Amino acid sequence: MTSSRFDFQIHATDGAARTGRITMRRGEIRTPAFMPVGTAATVKAMKPETVRKTGADIILGNTYHLMLRPGAERIASLGGLHKFMNWERPILTDSGGYQVMSLSELRKLTEEGVEFRSHLDGSKHMLTPERSMEIQRLLGSDIVMAFDECPRADRPRDEIAASMEMSMRWAKRSRDGFDAGEDQAGRSALFGIQQGALDEGLRRISADKLVDVGFDGYAIGGLAVGEGQEAMFATLDFAPGQLPVDCPRYLMGVGKPDDLVGAVERGVDMFDCVLPSRSGRNGQAFTWNGPINLRNARFAEDQEPLDSRCSCDTCGTYTRAYIHHLVRSNEILGAMLMTEHNIAFYQQLMQAMRDTIGEGRFAAFAAEFRANYRVSR
Repeated sequence: MTSSRFDFQIHATDGAARTGRITMRRGEIRTPAFMPVGTAATVKAMKPETVRKTGADIILGNTYHLMLRPGAERIASLGGLHKFMNWERPILTDSGGYQVMSLSELRKLTEEGVEFRSHLDGSKHMLTPERSMEIQRLLGSDIVMAFDECPRADRPRDEIAASMEMSMRWAKRSRDGFDAGEDQAGRSALFGIQQGALDEGLRRISADKLVDVGFDGYAIGGLAVGEGQEAMFATLDFAPGQLPVDCPRYLMGVGKPDDLVGAVERGVDMFDCVLPSRSGRNGQAFTWNGPINLRNARFAEDQEPLDSRCSCDTCGTYTRAYIHHLVRSNEILGAMLMTEHNIAFYQQLMQAMRDTIGEGRFAAFAAEFRANYRVSR
């Protein structure tokens, strides 16, 4: 365990792509970094020690879901989220802001915050920037996210602008609430979240307001919500450059392997997404040649590993034929093996990007990756 609260160093650049290291008291995070999603204090179908073995330096937990079950106060009484789930390394917690959008039929939005009706039992809960900071403090989060609203990109510009402005006011309240918890401010980092959908001008205003408040890192929010890869990349052509060069840039909720390569190419340092674990539970494996569906009958007698280039335990031990059988039989082991492989593949992809950026050949790597990665298989 290191003593640093938060330190970010860029070790090499190649075009807009960067590789570096975040140092925190619970360990170092190599960037570009992919954070497996442990929404409810678990990366589904994996033990924490297996997640770490794949190469993950940090995982993500969710404020909204943990607030509802088992409860932030309960987790705190049991020693905090790290002890509760047996993960000793850094944890980033989403603020609950994404659920403002995804559970819109269950909430009432005001300047004060968001009143949720629990999707579990219908009980009412009020989530404000201050309460989000308190919950993340109780959880013991290492990287705390400011509370925001995430509007869909297809909303009218005036609605997106009004939402962004409110998120910026919430960012200041998040900063104040975070700083009021002296133990939190002394041991954790706080990231602000840029909003503005696909609009360059709105994102510039958002970035400037966030920098005025001051954060340890900056997230790019409001993407990967249905706008498509082309529009997302067009936004990433300008959004990372609007944020401070000496702070980590985190693209929230992204994404597919080709999304990650394109975003790193545009200057993004951190990612999270449920896709590798969700796909693993549903029979899809990611490989260097693109995703494959293990439910497909053509794998029934295939003696090859999921990916011959992958170094994970699943690929070193089990055949496609066996995993096909597990998946088609709905055996729990199938979900476990597939998820382990997918998380490991994502970590190997991140390592390859870190290596090639450091060696000054990232552009060639990205071109080769795109040439080999076939989406429809």
